[in-house]
Amino acid sequence: MEAKKSGQTALFLNTKGARLTSRSVDRLLKKHMVTFGPNVKVSPHSMRHAFASHLLTEGADLRAIQEMLGHRSLATTQKYTQVSIKQLIEVYDKTHPKA
Repeated sequence: MEAKKSGQTALFLNTKGARLTSRSVDRLLKKHMVTFGPNVKVSPHSMRHAFASHLLTEGADLRAIQEMLGHRSLATTQKYTQVSIKQLIEVYDKTHPKA
């Protein structure tokens, strides 16, 4: 794995052993999504959004999702996942029953 300037290592590398760029990820997604039909629109951002929303819907801790996405603010993660207040309350009650 390649180390980034921040000290983090890359999970996915290209054929040259370097980090995948966002453009490369976009190309790979589009290449593989054609099997689902010509009208299917997908982007790295939409995949990231779907991943985060699914985690939250299934009861993952909002702070853990915040960390995975690299957001500084919890408010950003809440907006990003586009969850309702009701869902947030349910997840909070489930993960912090004594609060």
